[in-house]
Amino acid sequence: MHPIHSKVSPMIHQYIERESGQIVTEKLYADRMINFLYNHARENAGTLFKALTSSISSRLLGFFNYDLPCVLNMCNSKHVIQDLNIDLDECMESIEHLNSPRKIFERKINYWEKRPMPDDPAAVVSPADSKMLVGSFENESQLFLKKKFFQFEELIGPEKTEWLRAFSKGDYAVFRLTPEKYHYNHAPVSGEVLDIYEYDGRYHSCNPGALIAEATPYSKNKRVVTIIDTRVPNGSGVGLVAMIEIVALMIGNIIQCYSDTRYQRPRKVTRGLFLKKGQPKSLYRPGSSLDVLIFQKDAVTFCEDIISNMHHSNVTTRFSKAFGRPVVETDVTVRSHIATGLS
Repeated sequence: MHPIHSKVSPMIHQYIERESGQIVTEKLYADRMINFLYNHARENAGTLFKALTSSISSRLLGFFNYDLPCVLNMCNSKHVIQDLNIDLDECMESIEHLNSPRKIFERKINYWEKRPMPDDPAAVVSPADSKMLVGSFENESQLFLKKKFFQFEELIGPEKTEWLRAFSKGDYAVFRLTPEKYHYNHAPVSGEVLDIYEYDGRYHSCNPGALIAEATPYSKNKRVVTIIDTRVPNGSGVGLVAMIEIVALMIGNIIQCYSDTRYQRPRKVTRGLFLKKGQPKSLYRPGSSLDVLIFQKDAVTFCEDIISNMHHSNVTTRFSKAFGRPVVETDVTVRSHIATGLS
């Protein structure tokens, strides 16, 4: 029996900019293509839909959009940077170096100056420049959402019983990275890596319409799961934290490249490695993508403005239509305060 899917909605999608509090209408990249893919291709040609969300198709789309010689020749870096509203003052490389779509996408920034962290040692910080939602696996929580974005067991891994028990009835945060964003992920907490593993999967789009049209797409995509123990010396003291990096359309790979200092001496993330909060952990290559953080029950409390924004009734979002009540994203910056430990 096949699951019932919703149509991709043509409605606008808005979010709240955290710093200004303004309601912003998002420019959805390739929205028409996504609409075709998740309506026509899926309903009328299931084989085509599976092919288009495969790893091969995703790599090809990434190549055509970021690496094809004719694209490179046509690339006017200044025009692309202006169109994406990229702040050159925060980029480490000059505009002359950022001379291709891929280089623009994989740019490094002066995060130690431009993305300051809170002084509170109990603060949990955003892993990415992204649009953020929060939720809970606890049915009685005001943050409980229907199981639409992902299936908890499927996302963590059905055979990972230890971690499934550890995060049962916990809270989570979802971070949606759009193509214009800075695409390094940073450690949201300080702690030791207890486990890191990868699941193969599809390459579903992170377009809001696609997410509400497809049943639990996050947990079907290729992803890397990192379990961080923050109870160790110099850790953040917020229990266990699961950081899940999820690929999407046109993402070729997730490169684990942790650096203790700026971007220097990057190395692969392995068990036993101590991650310092706010430091670069990985890089998406390239396209849109997604991070999910999962916390243990009663371990953290999310910042009040993020919760308040999520329940804003005057913002038009595709998520609100899907859930039948306000579900609004907040645009957050990497290393910014998103939650506080309760211990």
